[in-house]
Amino acid sequence: VQLQASGGGLVQAGGSLRLSCAASGRTSATYVMGWFRQTPGLEREFVALMDRDGGRTYYSASVKGRFTISRDNAKNTVYLQMNSLTPEDTAVYYCAADLDYSDFANANWVDAWGQGTLVTVSS
Repeated sequence: VQLQASGGGLVQAGGSLRLSCAASGRTSATYVMGWFRQTPGLEREFVALMDRDGGRTYYSASVKGRFTISRDNAKNTVYLQMNSLTPEDTAVYYCAADLDYSDFANANWVDAWGQGTLVTVSS
């Protein structure tokens, strides 16, 4: 599967952005889909995931209640709605796909990555 992320940009603190990740090749419905983020000098950090049929979601503690992951399998697309953004959310955001949701526990285990989209939150 190939992943193409988009939707990043510059936003003021308290604002919102929605990221999109379009999958091609093998249908995204085969995969657990999710998002990670990374800031310079730090490891890639798990943000959120959604299982194949959208029935189960997981969020990191730092984004729970502010971010919402969703997916449209008919469009092979996963979304990340980010609300109440803070400067600490500034990072490159990567969409991810894996056959096993437990692999999202470690970025090194994830099967496929998108190219990353930069989110900058100004104070």
